[in-house]
Amino acid sequence: MPDDQLMLAYAGGDTGAFDVLYARHEGALFRFVRRLLGLRLAAEVDEVFQETWVRIITARDSFSPQGAAWRTWAFTIAHNLAMDRLRASGRQMVVHVHDEGLDAVQRVGGRLLNGQGQPVDAAHPSAEDEAFWRSAGRRLLACLNELPDDQRAAFLLHHEDGFTVEAMAAALDVGFETVRSRLRYGLKKLRGCMARYLTVLGEGA
Repeated sequence: MPDDQLMLAYAGGDTGAFDVLYARHEGALFRFVRRLLGLRLAAEVDEVFQETWVRIITARDSFSPQGAAWRTWAFTIAHNLAMDRLRASGRQMVVHVHDEGLDAVQRVGGRLLNGQGQPVDAAHPSAEDEAFWRSAGRRLLACLNELPDDQRAAFLLHHEDGFTVEAMAAALDVGFETVRSRLRYGLKKLRGCMARYLTVLGEGA
């Protein structure tokens, strides 16, 4: 059943529909909140994540499938809560290193290559290949942590969660060109920050 229909069913009293929604989106929402808050506010990730679901629950009767799709609606709630927390904290840009594993960086090059630019057998990577991608993953997360909050949010919504520029503009109530600028400047900074890895991958800076 599509997300929108599950939400309507939940609003109508079907608690099982909520369980399906939660299982379907728990991981992506948690990852989004964690990466948007950054390591400085890592201790608050669980609280913001839980508050997101509380907001979803309390707003179940007001959800309309004629508005934003459920996923867009839910991620917008998470975005707004996380951004409020960042503004309240007076977030400072501090680079940290955190190991996320291979999944954190496989989108960077569009294909999985090793440190010598050779294709990697993703099912059976060598120790050297895993070391390269783990190092790249740590660097990517550090680079994301350096971005201004608005640019990091735009990058995560677009590249990790599949929001179109139009959907972001509508959900965040900002202009289309503003969203495009955030994406463009954020990606430019990430490419500069990841330059030595992208050079190996043949992507250029």
